[in-house]
Amino acid sequence: MDKLKLRRELLDARAAISADDLRRNATAVRETLLDQPWVQMAGLVACYWSIGSEPHTHGLVFALWKHGATVILPVLREDNDLDWAVYDGPDTLAPGRFGIMEPVDTRRGVDTIRTAALVIVPALAVDRRTGVRLGRGGGSYDRVLARVGPNVPTVALLHDNELVEGIPTEPHDHPVRWVAYPGGLLQPGQ
Repeated sequence: MDKLKLRRELLDARAAISADDLRRNATAVRETLLDQPWVQMAGLVACYWSIGSEPHTHGLVFALWKHGATVILPVLREDNDLDWAVYDGPDTLAPGRFGIMEPVDTRRGVDTIRTAALVIVPALAVDRRTGVRLGRGGGSYDRVLARVGPNVPTVALLHDNELVEGIPTEPHDHPVRWVAYPGGLLQPGQ
């Protein structure tokens, strides 16, 4: 199956998820992650501010911040790479490119991701065997994952039924180490 067709199918399926199910999914994923010692101990967490029918991260970002983590969120650059800025509460966000909410704090640079103790990324699907994620096609998070150290937990957030087998892989694809979804937490390949 090609990536474009798979993306369309996954986006269509996400569009059918009810608002109640989106809330339930977000709560389940948030609680699963917050129960993990490696999440609780992460001092600097890179996450993203979800949009549309993506697994909602707003409550997760707020909870991490309230529990004392420094949370950095992406700022989309003109070249589609991601800069990073500190989240300091819900009032510190403003619409950026494409209307996606971004922190208004000082930009820290694309290499700031190298200092994160935990990296949470969006995905439309993840291959359950390899950990390769399917994104929206811009390559922003492939660049991010290429900069993350080998021992840093990287987590893709999914809805149920988005763990798949056989995502086409290209040389620039980088796998995630964990998948969090309403059904639990999974290490691909395990």
